[in-house]
Amino acid sequence: MESIETIADGILTREGGYVDDPDDPGGVTKFGVTLGALKRLRLDLSGDGKVDVDDIKKLTWIKAREIFISDYFHRPGIGELPQILQASVFDMYVNAGSNAVKILQRLLCDMGQKIAVDGLIGPQTINAARIAGDAAPQHLGDAYGIARRNYYYGLADRRITSRKYARRRDGCKGGWIRRAEEFISRRYHLSDDEHARRVRAWG
Repeated sequence: MESIETIADGILTREGGYVDDPDDPGGVTKFGVTLGALKRLRLDLSGDGKVDVDDIKKLTWIKAREIFISDYFHRPGIGELPQILQASVFDMYVNAGSNAVKILQRLLCDMGQKIAVDGLIGPQTINAARIAGDAAPQHLGDAYGIARRNYYYGLADRRITSRKYARRRDGCKGGWIRRAEEFISRRYHLSDDEHARRVRAWG
């Protein structure tokens, strides 16, 4: 498995630099770190006694990586999950918070485990994930990636302003879909035609 630092650097690359997209519910971000996250962590990077957009602008790659590893990997307990899941769940946690864990919990329930879907990585979730991982590790990794992809499509079904993240202007797969498929075996990637059929109802 890649080091946690390498995985975090990959997430930073996917998230990009400073972004102020009015259609993004997360608001202003840099490297994927939101202003809300900085406020929660009380990171006054500019030293002016308040946490605002200036602090987002001053955020460095190294500091963002530190935040991701401490607050989005270690704090929720992603390191307790099977290795086959860790990079994908970590990436999704940065992108979608506790929904990353809920996606996994729903998947494990679909696989026959009886656990709560609460977005928390507790003993039940860890045990259920380990059972599934021991039985078929690659299948579990692919199934989680596919569930992520379905989550993104479903989100775009419900929220018109989010469709640009799932479908590019030329109709091809958007960043969300390509991001999920980075963690799925190639044979389970959707073809361009399959993607087009999935988003056809969007007009």
